[in-house]
Amino acid sequence: MQQLNFPPYTFRLKSSENKPLIFDPIRKKFVVLTPEEWVRQHTVKHLQEAYKYPLNLINVEKELKVNGLSKRYDVVVFESDGSIRLIVECKAPKVNVTQVTFDQIARYNLTLRASFLMVTNGLNHYFCQMDYEQKKYNFLRDIPVYSP
Repeated sequence: MQQLNFPPYTFRLKSSENKPLIFDPIRKKFVVLTPEEWVRQHTVKHLQEAYKYPLNLINVEKELKVNGLSKRYDVVVFESDGSIRLIVECKAPKVNVTQVTFDQIARYNLTLRASFLMVTNGLNHYFCQMDYEQKKYNFLRDIPVYSP
């Protein structure tokens, strides 16, 4: 798999039926290792290691309804009260992050109402803080480290 713009992390990998698999500590099972999954697993590990988010507050690949359509978010980090602190949209490294990507996560956030947004293709990471009064997001250099 491609080297990403994250610190080096260790993952549990295996192969089954000639498909590479990676262990997802959130779903507690091996999943097919696609380029997007490689980015997602690095992101989860980074949220845990660098930002100190507890694994029990992180969720991945869950369905949500957006304007009546079924969508799936990549990563969500909850607050201890159940509100959503962060939504992360992961793309494969070869996918350029564009306005379309930000529009996608903004649509998800109409339903989820997170405080922060992160978009990454594993090479470039973008962070935003929501400003619901002004109905916009403001770009940040980074997101805050977890504090209960």
